[in-house]
Amino acid sequence: MEALLRHSPWARTLVRAVAVLSLTVLAAAAVIRSTVLDPGFYGKVLEEDRAYQRVYDEVLVGPRTAPVVRDLLGGLPVPVSAVTANIKLVIPPETLRALGDQQIEALVGYLEGNRDRLRLTVYLGPVVANISRLGQTYFADAVTSVQQRPEPDYEHFTERVSTVVKQLMAGETPVGGLPSLTLSHRQAVAVTDLLLRLVLASDRAALRPVVTAALDDGDLASALAAVTPAAVADRMTAAGTELTRSAGGRTWVLTTDVTPSDDVREQAHQVRAATRLFQEAVEPTAAVLAVAALMLLWSAAPQPTAHRLIPLGWILTAAATTTALLTVWVQAMVGSAPYRPPSSWPPTAARLIDDLQTTAVGRVLATATVATLILLAAGALLVTAGWAWQTRPTVRIPLTPRHGLALAAVVSASALVGTTVAPVAMNGSAPRVCQGSSRWCGLRYDELAQLAAHNAMSTTANRFITPQQDPDIVGQLNAGVRVLLLDTHRWERPAQITERIAISEFSPALRRQLTRALERVDPYRPGLWLCHSVCGAGALELAPTLRQIGDWLHARPTEIVTLLLQDDISPQETRDAFEEAGLTDLLYEPDPDPDRPWPRLKDMIGSGRRLVVFAQRADGPAPWYRNFYRYGMETPFAVRSPAEMTCRPQRGGTDKRLFLLNHFITDGGARRLYAGTVNSRQAVLERARACERLRGRPVNFVAVDYATVGDARGAMAALNAERVRAAASAS
Repeated sequence: MEALLRHSPWARTLVRAVAVLSLTVLAAAAVIRSTVLDPGFYGKVLEEDRAYQRVYDEVLVGPRTAPVVRDLLGGLPVPVSAVTANIKLVIPPETLRALGDQQIEALVGYLEGNRDRLRLTVYLGPVVANISRLGQTYFADAVTSVQQRPEPDYEHFTERVSTVVKQLMAGETPVGGLPSLTLSHRQAVAVTDLLLRLVLASDRAALRPVVTAALDDGDLASALAAVTPAAVADRMTAAGTELTRSAGGRTWVLTTDVTPSDDVREQAHQVRAATRLFQEAVEPTAAVLAVAALMLLWSAAPQPTAHRLIPLGWILTAAATTTALLTVWVQAMVGSAPYRPPSSWPPTAARLIDDLQTTAVGRVLATATVATLILLAAGALLVTAGWAWQTRPTVRIPLTPRHGLALAAVVSASALVGTTVAPVAMNGSAPRVCQGSSRWCGLRYDELAQLAAHNAMSTTANRFITPQQDPDIVGQLNAGVRVLLLDTHRWERPAQITERIAISEFSPALRRQLTRALERVDPYRPGLWLCHSVCGAGALELAPTLRQIGDWLHARPTEIVTLLLQDDISPQETRDAFEEAGLTDLLYEPDPDPDRPWPRLKDMIGSGRRLVVFAQRADGPAPWYRNFYRYGMETPFAVRSPAEMTCRPQRGGTDKRLFLLNHFITDGGARRLYAGTVNSRQAVLERARACERLRGRPVNFVAVDYATVGDARGAMAALNAERVRAAASAS
């Protein structure tokens, strides 16, 4: 073969062509493998275009999308505006991201030939479960956003209550405000009977004490927020059922098999055929042919060694040129957007798809450019070395034939390996996401602003008397809460009730009402509980609730949750409850030195230790269970009106690394009506910034009542964006 190559120009030309073509094929295969067949590539494209955020900010609120949303959720007794306003509660960002990851996995599996059909499967279980929470949030907003209107007498009050209920049931915000009247206990019971007629008989017993207690305390808003979701529960369930179909009676699933007639399927089929051919036949053959051709050209070239280096360099340069021409041709054929969405699509959705395609094509071209430059650099190096060797009478380079062979081998091998590996390294895996954003991963835990739910266990969903949150704990986490303030208790015996109520946040009227109610019925229950002041007014079992939090965290490996426990049980009992709940693999151990900076979010998430637990009283014995006030400070927590909110130091002093902003009102039943004001984005931002200036430390936890009312979560995003920009400027 060597003799043939030395004496036959046609043979040498053929081998050179094979070498150039094989190197070009290897470069193309590397580009395909690191883009089209790499799930991380799609993740980077989605993150670069802020796709998930744009679904909320543009697509779901676009004028052309509204009719689709209206038809899809037409059975819900809430207006479309409420759906779009609370869409992150129905489809949380982590759920949307998980749905996207499922489709990427299905697409890549199909293109690689691991799946026979392009089957897109969307599990809507979390969405269906959140539909009822949407109702709770909507009704909470509806009654919180209106002012109270005093009524002259009980008759006018009940008439107005009936009108308000009809408006709420029709999905309308009450016009004219909520009626306000001081009720006697007998009148409160009568209005309770009036409201409970709206719900199923099976639900009335559980709701009665919640509604009566709220009315006794003058809090019609909480009474309505408890009753109206239950009153429309059947309609909410029916609407959710229309969204899905049952698979095995246990899993809600929506599955679509893309048919061969679909344009998407046709294009995907063509790409799949090409990728399978490349992977199974073309790429392995090209690798063998490239190595063999380069070795033949080296061995058949005449001495001296310089005559071998230069032709080999031109082969690599020719391969780079061919790869560049192929890239230009593909770009001309495909364009910036290979797939054109149908004209029936909403413009915002079509624009998002176009932007994603443009970004994806751009990244493919950039990857191809890298592969081209590697081949070009390798070829230029060999040509330059050969030229220098030929002119060594004037350029002295101490090279021997053995050095030339080693140089050719190293450069050629580097070109082959670099062309194959560099594109993969360039695209890498999908960008890391921390607490819902890739931009926050570089922040330390003690630099991050997080939304905290005050008395998170006391919820409308769990039918607590005078609740302080609407969704249950999982619903709060889905709505963006990442810090849960929880009270741990043992069920009190009758003798302990009076003392505990006396020091609670309940108003005097509610204390009297609770005392009377609990004197009549207070069955003692063993075990450990999450209660607010009095377990008889509402309670959740501690270990099962902790297990729910753990399940939520295990399903979302990029999230961190913090628990601040008002601990009325022993540290040993708390430790045992966490172990019983199976959370030992999640618990983070704070540095023993409270003055040490906390780790960055990406490092905490990378360690898997993503559950931080503090206590108000205890400090150990477990290393993950630390007293909060060794590490953190706070503002006053007993505030009766927004005007009384200050930045004065409370527990923890003024020089700790963690800063808890208590941002709620403790004026009995007025909490819900205040929430619409104090939880506004502007109110939270103004107070947080003011307290940060006074304390010289960033606010980390903003604890609010009714976390789904207002836009405290938006304030957290604004604070974190400021801190990311400040960190970037400092670096």
